[in-house]
Amino acid sequence: LEQRGLSVRRQVSLPIPYKGITLASPLRIDVIVGGLVIVECKAVAQYNAIFETQTLTYLRLTGMKLGIVINFGERVVKDGIHRVVNGL
Repeated sequence: LEQRGLSVRRQVSLPIPYKGITLASPLRIDVIVGGLVIVECKAVAQYNAIFETQTLTYLRLTGMKLGIVINFGERVVKDGIHRVVNGL
């Protein structure tokens, strides 16, 4: 992605705003591409819908609209790509 000129940030800490203060948080976004797309990478044999819920939470906290969950544990990676949309 960087070779194609896109900005890529890895392991981005996500602070949580709450009642006017910012809480330190153990939340970490795997990858943010171009400041627009959150990519969460998993490597599990059994996909769980909680991964999409987690990504949607990240989208809501950042105000971003698009997230992608990629599960590298699938036999075919194409089958492990799940799109998550925030409010579109």
